[in-house]
Amino acid sequence: MKVYLNSITGIDDAIVSMYFSKRSWTREREEQIRTVVERVNDRKGKCLYRYDIDYSKWMQTLTKWGCTHITMLRYIDFSITVEGLHRAGQDDWDSHAKRYENRIMRSSTRLADFASGEVSDYYKDKIISTDTALSELGVVLPEELEHDGVTYVKTVNGYIRKDLKDSKDVKRGLYMLSIPSNFIFKVNLTEWSHVYKERCASGTAHPEVKQLCESIADQIESFQPYFNRELFQNIKN
Repeated sequence: MKVYLNSITGIDDAIVSMYFSKRSWTREREEQIRTVVERVNDRKGKCLYRYDIDYSKWMQTLTKWGCTHITMLRYIDFSITVEGLHRAGQDDWDSHAKRYENRIMRSSTRLADFASGEVSDYYKDKIISTDTALSELGVVLPEELEHDGVTYVKTVNGYIRKDLKDSKDVKRGLYMLSIPSNFIFKVNLTEWSHVYKERCASGTAHPEVKQLCESIADQIESFQPYFNRELFQNIKN
């Protein structure tokens, strides 16, 4: 499995949002904030100058008050691409789709094809599909078989009724939960904190899901040191 943090956006908006409640906002201050954020970070939102005085001051304040005033942290978005998480883990990750504001797109088991024995990295040395085992044992299964007077044809992981052999809806009924799934999603910092608490290494999630969660946390902190695990745990969400 590979995990890619594509970008962090909205930091300037989040900082600017701090100045509205007490009417301390001015357009000049907003323009200053946006100029500094643009100078300090690259186009992907990765901090290049860790010790800019203004930026550090704003980030300290934002992460302090954002833990309880969580709307401020909703301005900050993470874009993440994942390659090769097993399908069952994908289903677990999908359970938080509301947290992503439904911004998640994945490999479809209806529209995409999966090969015999294709599994995610986590399962490669842990399981052997029946098709693979029979092949290694030299057992040749018939291309067709009769069942209750109906002809079925051989396909990945089993047999499909002959008249339905090209139906994508039927084919995916034989796919295993260990098949690899790719997806892209976006999540804001406030909602990410909840996902992190549920799927991090100290939780009860599947090991590959924990690995995914911790890899994202590592990359977020490598982009923006103030966005770390302590912050994720402290956000009241």
